[in-house]
Amino acid sequence: MNLSTTYIGLQLPHPLIAGASPLADDMDTVRKLEDAGAAAIVMRSLFEEQLVMEQMASLRHLDAHEDAHSEAQSYFPGPNRFSLGPEEYLDRLRQIKDAVRIPVFGSLNGYTPGGWLDFAKQMQDAGADALELNVYHITTDPDQSADAVEDQTVEMVKAVKAQISIPLAIKLSPFYSALAHFARRLDHAGADGIVIFNRFYEADIDPEELAVTRHLKLSDSGALLMRLRWLAILSEKIDASLAVTGGVHTGLDAIKAVMAGAHAVQMVSALLKHGPQHLERVHSEMEQWLEDHEYESLEQAQGSMNLIRCPEPQGYERANYVDILQSWE
Repeated sequence: MNLSTTYIGLQLPHPLIAGASPLADDMDTVRKLEDAGAAAIVMRSLFEEQLVMEQMASLRHLDAHEDAHSEAQSYFPGPNRFSLGPEEYLDRLRQIKDAVRIPVFGSLNGYTPGGWLDFAKQMQDAGADALELNVYHITTDPDQSADAVEDQTVEMVKAVKAQISIPLAIKLSPFYSALAHFARRLDHAGADGIVIFNRFYEADIDPEELAVTRHLKLSDSGALLMRLRWLAILSEKIDASLAVTGGVHTGLDAIKAVMAGAHAVQMVSALLKHGPQHLERVHSEMEQWLEDHEYESLEQAQGSMNLIRCPEPQGYERANYVDILQSWE
């Protein structure tokens, strides 16, 4: 069965990619991911806060007033909060490129335009085959409009595209007021791919300790449903490739994502739970399903259930909401 796909201009043997996570931190795990058949590997993100903090530290060495930035520094997490520093990140990227034959993507995580984006060129020079720009922004300022938030991200895309020649994918959250319009703006700004969706890890409150607590909860297949809707809506409406991240745990999950419009399927939680070898199982399940349903290739299924091509497009729109509520007994 031919499972090949084209994602952000890269020809891949199948759509299953190891998404950004600690999986790429360990070289043995990296090799196991390749052995299990990963079509590509995305490194965990390097954060805007890390790069800005390093730039400020460099300025302090050049500035006679060494305490000038001390207050600003207090707003950033300490260096020990991050797994890899900028130089360590580049070294790890080079190590992974030397160890495997599959594409390796670098990842930057931030939300404001600025000099920290120049690190994209260093990732390219270190051997990255593509770059993922993970835009994680929670807008708390009531004076900042939706247009301003989108304009900021579009500016980031243009800034990165101006300095790299490798493909660029933008990883988004679902929390935009007009996501389809925003995706088209990113497409026109030069994004080669859009990854949906980033997961916002929600904070909880400990009322006894009067503290904000954080818990990392891995996804399950239920998380895929919102992503299927937006894959289906965006498919054929933008030129950029589409990738799904979040909620793919089985071969059937991956098939659904491809039918909705995904060109690539990123997996993280399932691999953290079951190990790199789980990729082999998902790949086998995809092949078996396609054979059982008499498909000749994955390409034949790609986008077949998007908003334009599916038999009931209203299922992705408001009619679905109305029907579900009215059918409750």
